Amino acid sequence: MIKDIGRLNLDDYKLIEAQVEKIFLNLSKDKIDLARKQIMEMANTPNYFVREEMGKRLAEYEGPGAMESVCAELLEDHIYGIRATALFYFYYSRQDDIAVIIKILEKTFESVPWESETILFDLWNRDPATMKSMMPQWAKSPNEKKRAMSMHGMENIAQRNPQYVLTFIARILDDESTEVQKKISHVLPQVGRYRPLHTYVNIRRWLQDGDEDRARTLWNTMKKLANLITDRNQKDQSPEFVSTTRETIAQWRKDSSPLVAQMGNRLYLITRSR
Repeated sequence: MIKDIGRLNLDDYKLIEAQVEKIFLNLSKDKIDLARKQIMEMANTPNYFVREEMGKRLAEYEGPGAMESVCAELLEDHIYGIRATALFYFYYSRQDDIAVIIKILEKTFESVPWESETILFDLWNRDPATMKSMMPQWAKSPNEKKRAMSMHGMENIAQRNPQYVLTFIARILDDESTEVQKKISHVLPQVGRYRPLHTYVNIRRWLQDGDEDRARTLWNTMKKLANLITDRNQKDQSPEFVSTTRETIAQWRKDSSPLVAQMGNRLYLITRSR
């Protein structure tokens, strides 16, 4: 029996392989109900790694039968693990068509949130061009979870495409959703680490043009960046990042904008005390 949590070992893979062979055989003989039952038995597990491995192996099926229609049906199942396994099937069977995967994720971002986030993260790394063309529509959604997930994994392009990330964030900076604000405060520091001057120029402008609510969101970002330069365990910070951050804090403390000056003084207390 495969364990409920944790990564898989060789015996686990053998058990999955044996079950998948039975599923493939039954599908090839048009025993769809039996194949569906076997998929559900293995997929009904709290173990994330089982669900992913099952979905990946099911995607390898090339024989006759209704694998796709079965998994489409299971994508709507009332059991989370079964829905997740079906999602991984579509993800691995549509590797060459990212746009189709994103369309499927539009149906699963709430019903299968963990796996949907994992896939979105991977897509930002694998095919940023498609993600850059499709995620702005997610960011306009009336659904706050969808707006937040539009940025999930965007940190993967923070170093390569900082201007895209900054422009994207500028459009949703005043979103009232707590989930969206948390995503902003996660992604924006990643840009700041690689492009500090570029990032701080934008943040200063956003502070000048914004209100207290915007300042709170940006504080969460700047606090993370200020903590980075005082953390002795962070040995990978570039001299440019450290010097630019310190210089920016010093300049902001003297800024004519009250919100910018307040931010500078609060950041100074962090860097001075460590």
